[in-house]
Parts: sequence; structure tokens; C-alpha cells
Amino acid sequence: MLGLSQERLGEMLGLTFQQVQKYERGANRIGASRLLELSRLLDVPVQFFYDHQDPVRAPAIAGFEESEQAAFDSDLLRRRETVELISAYYEIGDPAVRRRFYDLAKALSADPEPVTERG
Repeated sequence: MLGLSQERLGEMLGLTFQQVQKYERGANRIGASRLLELSRLLDVPVQFFYDHQDPVRAPAIAGFEESEQAAFDSDLLRRRETVELISAYYEIGDPAVRRRFYDLAKALSADPEPVTERG
């Protein structure tokens, strides 16, 4: 949302990106002092971090189970690669070029050859 990676935010806070992930998904609670530090680092009000939902009427949150984490990790829309691809796509200024890129991606995804990640 603010264009800052988990790695960079972790560096700013003196944390690993895994710790930032745990805060982000709610696996670890965040203390008031850390919340204040985050608001100062990101130059946003503390209220920025609240979802404006009445805590009394909010649905109960079950304990974090491995299956929920696995679902979170496997969600393609949460992957950095996906976010970067979508961001790059919308930075293409010419709508005709953007449409050709979209058509190319669709054509390539229909390729029967399996895609392996390089790494």
C-alpha cells in the first residue's frame, strides 16, 4: 500500500522480514510503542493501522492454524511477484500496448508446457 517492502520495513525497525510478516498477518501482536514507531517511520497517523471496525461487534478470530498459514502462503495475489507484475502492468501508459501485453500473457498462459521457477 505504501510501496515499501517487508524487507525494507524490517530494516527500518531492526526486524527480519519474517517478523514483519507475522505482524502483518496478525500472528504476533504489536505493542503500542512499536505501533507509534511504525507511524513515525511511515509518516502516517496511528489511526492508519486500524480498520475502523468496532471491536465489540467484530467477528471472533480463531487461533492461527497451519492450514490457514498454508492458504495465506499459497495465495497468488499475496506474492511479491504478482504485486510487482500488476504494478508494472498499470505503469504501461499506452492502453494499446497494455492490451497487447495482456493478450501476450494470456497466450503464454495457455501454453501446455509447464513453467518452472528459476531461482
